Amino acid sequence: MSHLSVWDRVEQAADHIRRRCPSLPETAIVLGSGLGDFAGTLLDAIATPYADVPHWPASNVAGHPGRLVIGNVAGKRVAALAGRVHFYEGYDLATVVFATRVMGRLGVKRVILTNAAGGINTGFARGALMIIDDHINMVGGSPLIGPNDDRFGPRFPDMSEVYSARLRTIADEAARAKGVAVSHGIYVATHGPSYETPAEIRFFRGIGADAIGMSTVPEAIAARHMGMEVLGVSCISNAAAGVLPHPIVHEEVLATMQRVRSSFIALLEGVVERL
Repeated sequence: MSHLSVWDRVEQAADHIRRRCPSLPETAIVLGSGLGDFAGTLLDAIATPYADVPHWPASNVAGHPGRLVIGNVAGKRVAALAGRVHFYEGYDLATVVFATRVMGRLGVKRVILTNAAGGINTGFARGALMIIDDHINMVGGSPLIGPNDDRFGPRFPDMSEVYSARLRTIADEAARAKGVAVSHGIYVATHGPSYETPAEIRFFRGIGADAIGMSTVPEAIAARHMGMEVLGVSCISNAAAGVLPHPIVHEEVLATMQRVRSSFIALLEGVVERL
């Protein structure tokens, strides 16, 4: 099926989901490493393994279950994407944002992107939740490179407010109401899969980054290209390289995500309630 355009592949995937789910969501939540548990809290849910959706890429990373769950949170219809694919897995960026494109074609108006991130800002404790105010793209590319399909969005989309000020305000309100502490900051994305060096972290701190990860930015760009509102939330799962005198391991990331699971779910529920 490789002769099909990206648009055609996205449409085939969206059609498959439409047939399975007569009631479609207006909000999509992409669940980062170790956050897939949220998908299990949805009511009246229809779960679809990614492998069952035409053209949907499969993630092979621990902590990314790989299923789409459409159900209700606080009386609102949402799509929870339990797991994402990454540039470092060998996918091109058009494939990395395939799920984002499908959500847009299903009529999703807003996307909440979550991730596990390394803390560059030394004021962040492990397990802190950070609302993303803006990002720095150090992935080394953009999902919009190549011929532009005007059906998705304009050739030169504006990126002056990638992360919606309205949604960030709602997230702050939800956090206060739920008693969940949140910070704000700038997220920098690299392509990975190796963690960064201490020298790189000093550089990123110097250019204004507070947290670092290997996802989210391509999806945010694609979502804005299609006119969707974006909210980003990072869980600071570990201190970035050189901040503490011990190495970074993925198991530590997943353990931290499990520890903050309840507060993270409470925050997401509070945001959805207010949409």
